[in-house]
Amino acid sequence: MIQLNVTSLSKQFGTNRVFTGLSFSAEAGVMGIAGSNGSGKSTLLKCVSGLMKSSSGSAEWIVDGIATDKQSLKPLIGFAAPYIQLYEELTVNENLKFITDINKNYENILAAELLTYLGASEFANSHFGELSTGQQQRAKLAAALIHKPRILLLDEPGSNLDKKGRKVIESIISRFREKDGLVLLASNQTYELDLCDHVLNLQS
Repeated sequence: MIQLNVTSLSKQFGTNRVFTGLSFSAEAGVMGIAGSNGSGKSTLLKCVSGLMKSSSGSAEWIVDGIATDKQSLKPLIGFAAPYIQLYEELTVNENLKFITDINKNYENILAAELLTYLGASEFANSHFGELSTGQQQRAKLAAALIHKPRILLLDEPGSNLDKKGRKVIESIISRFREKDGLVLLASNQTYELDLCDHVLNLQS
């Protein structure tokens, strides 16, 4: 079981306060994070994942009843967002291999199956920098999923995706829900927030 407990979390850049005293809990299922542009959705995902340090407060992850530090948390998280880029000079397959080599868990068969599932197999050997924005989004999703994470953070996952791509997002979320994984989905799109079990609204 995965659980996230956020207590009095605040983040500011200089005199600009993004959010203040934010407290909530999330566990197995899908939690949406809603809000207008600039409300702090992306910043919140970065803070709870450990990519960014909060100004005050805490974000505690409990995995199978045990409090987990940032280092142990890393291999459990998959993160797909517009600001998380892959290496442009590497192919999609090479990017996936690079990501997982550190953990020694790259499997050619798994990668091929994942890319097929995401509708990305036809450009698996193309350089990331040469792909369309929609293709890049599918590649980013593959990078977030290749190590079989138990926690999935999605920031505007349907951006640049067509109707088929959005159906893939729905399928990914359904799979995580079935496996008692935790998904945090940041979006201001109604069709994405409708996929969530409950929604946290941030005010800009």
